[in-house]
Amino acid sequence: MANVAVYNMQGAEVGAIELNDSIFGVEVNEHLVKMAVTAILAANRQGTQKAKTRSEVSGGGRKPWRQKGTGHARQGSTRAPQWTGGGVVFAPVPRDYTVKLNKKEKRIALKSVLTSKVQENKFIVLDELKFDEIKTKKFVEVMNNLKVAKALVVLAENDQNVVLSARNVEGVKTALTNTINVYDILKYNTVVTTKAAVEKIEEVYA
Repeated sequence: MANVAVYNMQGAEVGAIELNDSIFGVEVNEHLVKMAVTAILAANRQGTQKAKTRSEVSGGGRKPWRQKGTGHARQGSTRAPQWTGGGVVFAPVPRDYTVKLNKKEKRIALKSVLTSKVQENKFIVLDELKFDEIKTKKFVEVMNNLKVAKALVVLAENDQNVVLSARNVEGVKTALTNTINVYDILKYNTVVTTKAAVEKIEEVYA
């Protein structure tokens, strides 16, 4: 099992924690990681785009001029794509972009990215992360003490003092153990978590 140092909010090492290899020491499956990211990004797409084809735009019922003898190119409708006000060729229509992954694949992908963060030494564990008040300055101090800029902060419980203190810090996002996903873990350089959150992750995903 991998051992990771545990730090306090001042950035000093205060101990170590043993990570569960079934979550933080698996073989990284890059294909499933890519699929998971694709699924997450696809789920964020609304899919409500729409433009009208020549059969849907109004007007253009009769032929604008006779077929031959006018000197013009032949035309069947004033609502053909080459006309101003005409329909769009291959117009986009509402669609569902959903990419489906089963639970097992999602779990393997999540374990893969957590393992990669541990291997890259970008998985920082705090003994605790608590504030007496909502104070962005204090949160920034903790990040500076840990020498971390862009981070995903994973919490065991919804501590509003921490969440609201981190809300306006650029490059930082907070998440609960049951809301972490592959895309966020990859997007942020470092995962900062607490011992309690690690225990919860191991409890849920083991």
